[in-house]
Amino acid sequence: MKEMIIKVNGMMCAGCENRVQNAVKLLAGVENVTANHENGTVKVVSDENVTIESVKEAIEDLGFDIVEE
Repeated sequence: MKEMIIKVNGMMCAGCENRVQNAVKLLAGVENVTANHENGTVKVVSDENVTIESVKEAIEDLGFDIVEE
């Protein structure tokens, strides 16, 4: 298992969190997703086959912006 934390702009409420969580959970190999609109993070626990790029793409497809650090 690996853990990724991705910074996201645009999540404003619990509804946004749910949309992000549901979209990322659809990716094969994702075990758990926790989105937090207050601090703008998405935490993903997955197997080694899930790439950060695929997670970012799933989030961006919803209209949210990824914060590159």
